[in-house]
Amino acid sequence: MLTLADIGWNDAAELLARHALTLARVADGAPIPGSYWGAPEAGVIGENVYARADTPVHSLLHEACHLIVAEPQRRLRIHTDASDCQAEEDATCYLQIVLGDALPGVGREQIMADMDAWGYTFRLGSARAWFEHDAEDARDWLAQRGLLADACAQPAIPLACALEPPGANPCNAG
Repeated sequence: MLTLADIGWNDAAELLARHALTLARVADGAPIPGSYWGAPEAGVIGENVYARADTPVHSLLHEACHLIVAEPQRRLRIHTDASDCQAEEDATCYLQIVLGDALPGVGREQIMADMDAWGYTFRLGSARAWFEHDAEDARDWLAQRGLLADACAQPAIPLACALEPPGANPCNAG
C-alpha cells in the first residue's frame, strides 16, 4: 500500500491547496486528529486533512475528497465523520481515483489497487470494475456540481460546490 512517505509530501499538500484544503503533518506515532478509522488513516476537521508519513495515499485522497464534495458551509462543520449520504460517498470514491492521477508517481491504477487491498467493497467486486462500469451516478453527481470539468473525469480547479445555493443539501439535488 502506497503511503505518503513513498511520494512527495509537497505534491500532496499542493494538490490539496488547489482545492482550498490544508494538509497538516502529524508526527510519526502520534494520534491523527479527525481520523474516523484511527491511525494511520487520514483525518478531517474543517478544511484540514491530517496525515502522517505512514498514512496511505488512498486514505489521504478519500478524506480530502469528502471535503471537496461537501458544500462550503458544511465543510467547515465536518469533524471526523464526513459522509453525508451514499451518493456523496460514491462521488468521494470516484474523485479519489481521479485525483490519483494528479499526484506524481501515484495514478488511478495504484489508488484502485490500494482501495481493494484496504477493503473497500463494490457491487462489481473491485474498485476498477466499479469505476469503469458502475460509477455513472457518481460521475454525474460530480459533474452536476461542477466538480469535474467534463464527463471524462478531469478535475476542475478549484473544486467547490459553487453551484449549490446556500444551505442546499447536495445529496438531494439532481
